[in-house]
Amino acid sequence: MIHEFTEENIVSIASVLGSRPKKLGDDVYRLELTSEDNQQKLALEIHLGLEVDNKRMNMVSVYSGSTFIQLHNCTAFIASELLRQVTFFGKQGGYTSGLIVEEAAGCNFYANVDDAVLSGDFTRLPEDLMICGVALSLTETLDTDDFSFDE
Repeated sequence: MIHEFTEENIVSIASVLGSRPKKLGDDVYRLELTSEDNQQKLALEIHLGLEVDNKRMNMVSVYSGSTFIQLHNCTAFIASELLRQVTFFGKQGGYTSGLIVEEAAGCNFYANVDDAVLSGDFTRLPEDLMICGVALSLTETLDTDDFSFDE
């Protein structure tokens, strides 16, 4: 399901990921995730409505072990209770970047994926592209052309 980024939606994201959101400042939320065996830990920070050159954007950051990942211009997210994961994504100029965070403190990142990969026949793609195409294909079914955070 597509959502706008609101405080209520942060609670929904936290619920899917089995965490509690911590508010840091006015528009930053932090969620901390740990795998069942305590072998993996991940911190997710969601920055709402950052202003850059008088334009609003959202940013999602992940801190995990020796890894730091940021998704700028995050336009929407899809929270899946069934998969116990949240897919954050940004679409621009025929390309999609996506950050998938799992309840078990897992994380996958795909950058600048051509929309043809997401809407094409997955069985004709090389295996590495197929994985990415399947992971982000759910973003193709959403109508984000008129999506805006401006009210």
